[in-house]
Amino acid sequence: MDTTKIIQERLPSSQYIAEDTSKNQIYLHHTAGNKNAVATIKGWANNKERVATAFVIGYDGTIAQAFSSREWAWHLGVKDSVFKGQGLPYKNLDKYSVGIEITNWAYLVEKGGKYYNYVGGVVDASEVTELDTPFKKHKFWHKYSDKQIAATKELLVYLGSTYGIPLKYSEDIFSLNNRALKGEKGVFTHNSVRIDKSDVYPCPRLINMLKGL
Repeated sequence: MDTTKIIQERLPSSQYIAEDTSKNQIYLHHTAGNKNAVATIKGWANNKERVATAFVIGYDGTIAQAFSSREWAWHLGVKDSVFKGQGLPYKNLDKYSVGIEITNWAYLVEKGGKYYNYVGGVVDASEVTELDTPFKKHKFWHKYSDKQIAATKELLVYLGSTYGIPLKYSEDIFSLNNRALKGEKGVFTHNSVRIDKSDVYPCPRLINMLKGL
């Protein structure tokens, strides 16, 4: 990967933990917000919480970086009760994982032939994915663009090689599973550790890319 293509939009040092850690996992998220990668990071910089991911992928395929992938910030929010519910000891998964955010409006609601995001904005029909089977009770979702999927692939290959993280696809990554909570090496989604999250959704085009890694 040509890392010079990555836009450096670094967060203030107070917005992440500047501690080099080994990495075992990669987590895919989507923002449930605007399409711009740099704007997403700038928004995080205005918050007090150290909640962020190392990378954000914009709708145009731009990859922006908020801090070194060797460092970390809170991006999963997994409570101790989740581990206890699965009969597992608590692990700070945030610390030993790399987070990737894909800019996306998430689920959509269809009304009168139009598609609305959760803040009431209209999403063009050309940017809508209709799932054969509803996911988290929703059938319509904002489409991950072709450029986003290509950029995600490129970044996953780079991170997998850099940190020795296997990229083999498993269909259980879209639901809560012990592999993720145990800290097993691999690529996961926010759904893997949080039942209240829906990022990323099982977009067939995204899955095809993940299977081809």
